[in-house]
Amino acid sequence: MQKPKVYITRPLPEEVVEPYRGKLDIEMYEVDEPIPAERLSAQVKEVDALIPMLSEKLGEEFFRETSAKVVANLAVGFDNIDVEAARKYGVTVTNTPDVLTETTADLTFALMLNTARRITEAEAYIKEDKWKQWSPLQLAGTDVHHKTMGIVGMGRIGEAVAQRAKGFSMDILYHNRSRKTEAEEELGARYVSFDELLEKSDYVVCMTPFTEETRHLFGEETFRKMKRDAYFINTSRGKTVDEEALYQALEKGEIKGCGLDVFEEEPISSSHPLLQMQNVTATPHIGSSSVETRYRMMQLCLDNCIRVLSGEEPITPVT
Repeated sequence: MQKPKVYITRPLPEEVVEPYRGKLDIEMYEVDEPIPAERLSAQVKEVDALIPMLSEKLGEEFFRETSAKVVANLAVGFDNIDVEAARKYGVTVTNTPDVLTETTADLTFALMLNTARRITEAEAYIKEDKWKQWSPLQLAGTDVHHKTMGIVGMGRIGEAVAQRAKGFSMDILYHNRSRKTEAEEELGARYVSFDELLEKSDYVVCMTPFTEETRHLFGEETFRKMKRDAYFINTSRGKTVDEEALYQALEKGEIKGCGLDVFEEEPISSSHPLLQMQNVTATPHIGSSSVETRYRMMQLCLDNCIRVLSGEEPITPVT
């Protein structure tokens, strides 16, 4: 019996893929960079399943032409996929939630600590041989403990970030489409309006998914409502932020600094204005990037492919 064909748009470790080869005919793009559009187009009519990365933009043309029954996105987000078009042409779309929650929360908190305590700046200072003396306010940063964190988007990752904040004796505010009573009871989080969160938080953490409603949710007016000594942290989706407005807010001193793992357009160029600012800490979309978590994400994609191709419901469908 012929095995279903799965195409993966990046090379994945063979130790992850090998256990699945008994059930699936797996082919991978051999170069660890975004697959050329023409190469992907050559595959669309010959596969039963596709495992793409966020870098692959799959629109109506793809779904109209593909023979794939399932697209298992190697990410929790799916901004790169036209889900309505997939549904129209009967293609199941899956993603990788849950398995990356704790890892992304780790990165979020690390980014906040790094930004507040100027760790990246301090590392450069010592490595560039600038440390010649001690002075009272040398590279002085801002405390995190006992401050107020405001989380916008209290999903699983938001709750995991709040759990870490609790360990730092922080007051936790949150704004979400719906109340999370369990988070309020277990973590002491307090539900507030978006404006109150902006006005009272020392650290505003964006954890909201990207939708048309949240596009540029953080813009000129938003940053103006924040404390002048507040920090903005985003490990969710870059398009929730108007980057020009963020740059202006930092330039004018309307907020003190920011930590960013995501950007409006990725990958971001080193010449981007935000990267020229000393009070910006930036990482290249590595929220879920631990070996353990990325392996679990890969396995979940392959498990979803097997289930759909076997006529079963996927583990994590995008609905």
